[in-house]
Amino acid sequence: MPWKDTNIMELRIQFITDWLKRTHTVSDLCALYGISRKSGYKWIERYQHEGPDWVLDRSHAARVVANKTPLEVEQALMQMRALHPTWGARKLLHLVGLQQPALMLPHESTVCDMLKRNGLITAKPRRRAIGHPGRPSSVTSAPNDSWSADFKGQFRLGNGQYTYPLTVTDNYSRYLLGCQCLDGTLLEPTKEVFTRVFKEHGLPRRIKTDNGSPFAAATLGRLSQLSVWWLRLGILPELSEPGKPQQNGRHERMHRTLKAEATKPPGANGRAQQRKFNAWRREYNEVRPHESLDMSTPGWMHRPSPRSMPSKLPEMTYPDRFEVRYVSANGGIRWHKQWVNVSSALVGQHLGLEAVDDGLWDVYFGVKKLGRLHERHMRIEDHMGRFRRCA
Repeated sequence: MPWKDTNIMELRIQFITDWLKRTHTVSDLCALYGISRKSGYKWIERYQHEGPDWVLDRSHAARVVANKTPLEVEQALMQMRALHPTWGARKLLHLVGLQQPALMLPHESTVCDMLKRNGLITAKPRRRAIGHPGRPSSVTSAPNDSWSADFKGQFRLGNGQYTYPLTVTDNYSRYLLGCQCLDGTLLEPTKEVFTRVFKEHGLPRRIKTDNGSPFAAATLGRLSQLSVWWLRLGILPELSEPGKPQQNGRHERMHRTLKAEATKPPGANGRAQQRKFNAWRREYNEVRPHESLDMSTPGWMHRPSPRSMPSKLPEMTYPDRFEVRYVSANGGIRWHKQWVNVSSALVGQHLGLEAVDDGLWDVYFGVKKLGRLHERHMRIEDHMGRFRRCA
């Protein structure tokens, strides 16, 4: 008789019922039910001596717990916790030990378990993990294939104020396209710097950054308002993995040189520091030979991009097979008369949806795939296989 086809308590009752009929020996019954003779005799003994509750499962907890904390010790600790509701295990142990030195107090971890068991510790909610597409796999084979951008760590100027240098480089030629002192990592000043760089040098195919503001955000596809603007210009944002600056090692190495040669000592104020950056940038691009370029200068290797900065942002276009939806002010789209959450960073933009299976649609903003819409749930799954929570 297969165990998986019946409830264990029903199996015990049926076993005893057949045993009471006296048509089979205990050994034959045990073989028929697929149990050991020890289990069979144990069920019979319980039936004979324990009454109606014989069929219930027994607790698997140990009858004797070695090194169990004595009740008086636990009571002393819980009483101290009641007097000091915010205290942790270490403080409780210290004070109880001072007041009652004769008690054999447990380890700190045991007291933590004790507090949890008594409902005196509330677990903190875990922060929602934001997905990441992983290490960029693109290859840079020509100028303007890939740029890098980052904020070099802020530092204090001579007047006591902080400056946040924004740097932009071409990853193929190592050409320093921009180095601008800013008052912070805000969107609009950052966008102004990129607008100036795009007008002067043209548009790259990709821009690689870290995951900080304003380059990325905790949204679907890690899109920020800045990266949405880049995508409108036909530039694909690339993000290095969190905590792995070596994935943008060329840019980080330039920052080390920048810090050593253009910030020590710092300028008296923002304008003075900007003059130092401008002079250093000219030397870095036109005079300083670069070992990775076979001792050529970045200025000798660099070429402007053939893609110029447009005077007006082009509209997103999608192939005819795509369904196009507008992201409304609430950050979502309408799909089959229902609302689907997307991202507040995409308000006012048009998305493209490509059918991949029955009820499954890949969601794109321009050339960037954001996730997959499941019609069954009316929610978009990101690249990590997690659904976006509704706002």
